[in-house]
Amino acid sequence: MKKVTGIGGIFFKTKDPDKMKEWYQKNLGLVTNEYGSVFEFRKSEKPDQKAYSVWSPFKEDTTYFEPSEKEFMINYRVENIEQLVDKLQKEGVIICDTIETFEYGKFVHILDPENNKIELWEPVDEVFQSLYEGKTTK
Repeated sequence: MKKVTGIGGIFFKTKDPDKMKEWYQKNLGLVTNEYGSVFEFRKSEKPDQKAYSVWSPFKEDTTYFEPSEKEFMINYRVENIEQLVDKLQKEGVIICDTIETFEYGKFVHILDPENNKIELWEPVDEVFQSLYEGKTTK
C-alpha cells in the first residue's frame, strides 16, 4: 500500500498573508489566488494527468495548526486515506480529527513525534484542474 505520494502543500504563518502573496507574485512569479498559489505538475506514473500542490500563507494568529506550536504545516498527498488512518491508529499515531470529505479530496490531521501537525490529503486532481485551469504556477 502506498502511503505518502508527494507534497500536497506548504502552509506557514505570516504577519500579512496578502502582502506575502503580493511579494511572491511580483518577485518570484507565483500565480496567486485568495489562498496562496497552486502548483501544477504531472504524475510520474501517469504523465498525461495533472496533479497539484498548494503554497499558502496564513495569518500569524491562525489556530489551524494547533495543537502544534510551529509556524508551518506540511500537507502530504496520500492514497487510500481511510486505510492509512486505520493503520496509523493501530501504530499509535495521534489522529487529531476525523476524515473530512470535500469535492477536491479527503483530509485528516495527525501529529508526528515532535507534535508537528501534519495534514494528509487524498486529492481529487480533476476538481483542482477545473477550479484552477490556467491559474497555476508552473
